[in-house]
Amino acid sequence: MNHEPTLQDRFGRRVEYLRLSVTDRCDLRCTYCIPEGFNDFEEPGQWLSFDEIERVVGAFARMGVSKVRMTGGEPLLRRNLPQLVHKLNALEGIKDLSLSTNATQLAKHAVELKQAGVSRLNISLDSLQPERFSQIVRRDCLDQVIAGLMAAKKAGFAPVKINMVVMAGVNDDEIDDMVEFCIQHDFTLRMIEAMPMGDTGRNAQYLDLQPVKERLQKRFGLIDGVMAGGGPARYLRSTDGAFTVGFITPMSQHFCDTCNRVRLSVDGTLFMCLGQNESLQLRPLLRAGASDLDLEQAIRAAIELKPHRHNFNESPDQVIRFMSLTGG
Repeated sequence: MNHEPTLQDRFGRRVEYLRLSVTDRCDLRCTYCIPEGFNDFEEPGQWLSFDEIERVVGAFARMGVSKVRMTGGEPLLRRNLPQLVHKLNALEGIKDLSLSTNATQLAKHAVELKQAGVSRLNISLDSLQPERFSQIVRRDCLDQVIAGLMAAKKAGFAPVKINMVVMAGVNDDEIDDMVEFCIQHDFTLRMIEAMPMGDTGRNAQYLDLQPVKERLQKRFGLIDGVMAGGGPARYLRSTDGAFTVGFITPMSQHFCDTCNRVRLSVDGTLFMCLGQNESLQLRPLLRAGASDLDLEQAIRAAIELKPHRHNFNESPDQVIRFMSLTGG
């Protein structure tokens, strides 16, 4: 039986990007993500196995999804992750396999990940000041993160994207320093507005990035740019192409009309929207012996539940799960 190799929701948006959480565990406790002392993580028996993940991603690939980003928690805490990378990289239709990481473990894994088939990296870095960094992530590990960044660069990852969650009164005075750091090392900077995900997200000091965007555009003479990846960032670049900066603005200028992604949590829950609660549990299907066709039909039915947009602005208390539990 032939299936139309596209996934399209009821609003005409084509879904071609899967964010795949391989663990909900993390070795940091960023103030906007996981509460300090939180340890109520999924038991390993509830995690999708590598074979189960391969089946789900294979189903998405057959329906036209070509981009997969591995997330967490911290994905490098999942044991033997390069084995999964090899499996996913071999799937027909997957053209872009990337990874988001806090880079604490990256120095020892960068070369192996590159060889296994990871094409791009997004690395969280909210401050270049050791004491402030420790306050944000609740751990003294800036040196490890910088070492991971440099290992990624040496391993040949390009572009390396730096994700900076900009918070008013916390790190917004470091924007220019971060720009200079990224220019120096040929990294792409992406600034992100804090989102009210769980109590941690609602307590983050939200900053509207539109004025920041306008200021940097004037200072550096930036023009509109684009980058590979299919994500939500809006990019500007220098006229010589030497520097690119992206802005992810889910609050001040949401991108719901062009949303092309869904998220799969480590326990097999498929979330249609970061800011809504529509979801489908795939693990029971997988463990009950569902066929590939059953799996595809369930995913298509789930995509029909994808909402038109998030309600972060109108209903900031609506989503109680933490960012780490959704897969970022």
